[in-house]
Amino acid sequence: MTKARSASLTQVFRLRDLPVALALLTRLPLPQFHFPTDAHRPAARGAWAYPLVGILLALIAAAVGEALSRMGATALLTAGFVLITLVMLTGAMHEDGLADCADGFWGGWSADKRLKIMKDSVIGSYGVIALVLSLLLRWYLISELITDGALFWALVIAASGSRAAMVWVMDSLPVARRDGLSDRTGRPGDWATAVAVLIAVVLTVLAPDVSAWRLVLLGFLAALVVRQVAKRKIGGQTGDVLGATQQVAEIALLMGCQMMAYGWQAIP
Repeated sequence: MTKARSASLTQVFRLRDLPVALALLTRLPLPQFHFPTDAHRPAARGAWAYPLVGILLALIAAAVGEALSRMGATALLTAGFVLITLVMLTGAMHEDGLADCADGFWGGWSADKRLKIMKDSVIGSYGVIALVLSLLLRWYLISELITDGALFWALVIAASGSRAAMVWVMDSLPVARRDGLSDRTGRPGDWATAVAVLIAVVLTVLAPDVSAWRLVLLGFLAALVVRQVAKRKIGGQTGDVLGATQQVAEIALLMGCQMMAYGWQAIP
């Protein structure tokens, strides 16, 4: 029994999962890694490391914000560059997923048609509206958090929590398209999903001056909304759905942090 459990844990915790996750979720200039493939272990089993990637991105963006604030930049200007940093670090892959989902979910009348629209690289009206609104919301929330002196932990919570939400949606929904990235990546499994969520929850609990349970609830509800819409519209998840999950959850968590910093009474 002990050996079996130990073997299952080694299938979840692999140090090489972190550089693989960094290569998948960021555009950081990483060295070339040559890892042997494992046919018995889907790549998604390394999704437990996604929140760790979020932490790194948050630290870089927070450093940019701190540097600009010390140089005397206004909160609005600093927020703009923090947002640009986050978008550049990820190559706008999550924003692209949000736009594709908006176009597909509300531009098609059947699951097949919606999936076809989502695969098309041309952006439509729904996608443009979703992108503009999401960027404006994030820019406003980040600027308010800078003004309130609460940017650092808000970025860490939002970046890690939104990526844990991706892992949960990836595991809880079947793959909707059989020729996409999500299908090739596989499903994370219970262990990887639990570890990803645990990392995000622990960070939220450790953050000062926030109500952890409220933030966890906000992040869960945001992910649940995207999950249920995707299930109804296309019957499952794709890489675009995961990107949309990240964006919606990040906005929800930033909003929660901003409301607490502004005066929403934190309850332990």
